[in-house]
Amino acid sequence: MSNKNKNRYGIVYSTNPAFKPQQEETQQETLPPAQQDLRVLRDSKQRGGKTVTLIRGFVGSDDDLEKLTKLLKTKCGTGGSAKDGEIIIQGDKREQVMEILLKEGYRAKKAGG
Repeated sequence: MSNKNKNRYGIVYSTNPAFKPQQEETQQETLPPAQQDLRVLRDSKQRGGKTVTLIRGFVGSDDDLEKLTKLLKTKCGTGGSAKDGEIIIQGDKREQVMEILLKEGYRAKKAGG
C-alpha cells in the first residue's frame, strides 16, 4: 500500500468519537550562538569517496539552520546543504568553518579524526 494516502502520524481514519489527531510540532526556538554547542567533523562515508565537512548539534528552527548554512557556504565558497539538523559543506573545510563559527560567536569544537 502506498504511503501517499497516510498523513504524517500514520492515522488515515478513526471511528473513535473521542479521537483527536495530534497537533503538529511547534517550531523549536533557536538558542543564541553563545549557547550553541556545535561539533565540526570531516566525513567521507557513503559519499563515493568525496570528503565533506559536517556541522552537528545545531538547536533551532529550520529557517535559522538554513541561514547559517548559507553563511558558511558563502564564506567557504563551496556548495552544501542542511538536512536532518546537520549542515553539510562540500570539501575538507574544517579549519575555515571553525574560524567562521567562532567569529560569529558560536561554541564549536572539532570532532572525529
